[in-house]
Amino acid sequence: MDNTIPNSRPVSFSRTVMTELIMPDDTNPLGNLMGGNLMRWMDIAGSICAGRHCGSLVVTVSVDHVNFSKPIKLGDVITLTATVTKAFHTSVEVYVEVMTSSFEGGIPEKSNHAFMTFVAIDKETLQPKAIPAVELETAEQKKLAEPASRRREVRLILSGRMKAEDATDLRAYFSQMG
Repeated sequence: MDNTIPNSRPVSFSRTVMTELIMPDDTNPLGNLMGGNLMRWMDIAGSICAGRHCGSLVVTVSVDHVNFSKPIKLGDVITLTATVTKAFHTSVEVYVEVMTSSFEGGIPEKSNHAFMTFVAIDKETLQPKAIPAVELETAEQKKLAEPASRRREVRLILSGRMKAEDATDLRAYFSQMG
């Protein structure tokens, strides 16, 4: 079996769709989905997507802002869609979108989303490993990918792994805004 990782992979190669029915054990006393359960499912969908893209084990290293703007009720159906937005050297950014609808098949509505970052891990050494680039296929994918380097710099600054003055993409972005 050939274990060679290609130089790049299209977004469609790793796109992951996961559907869950909100059951009583998933909810709080108000009958709403508990945020931790939603975050767990987002992490699962995101890691499957990242692992497919990278062709390896992955670990979650960050989750950007998750907004619980709309309650998800007992009996609702959620569909999580995870797509790769940008690949760096050993890490990959994945966009996870959550749509919710009634069990009876109502019109799905966007309820949550997050950008998540995963690092590819070599199974033998347990160290980060190089990953394929991303082939963007649609205008929507390009729109999500365009600010990915800036999002990465924000994550690195917030984690203390980069100084703000070294964030060249962020500085260039804000300087062009006037």
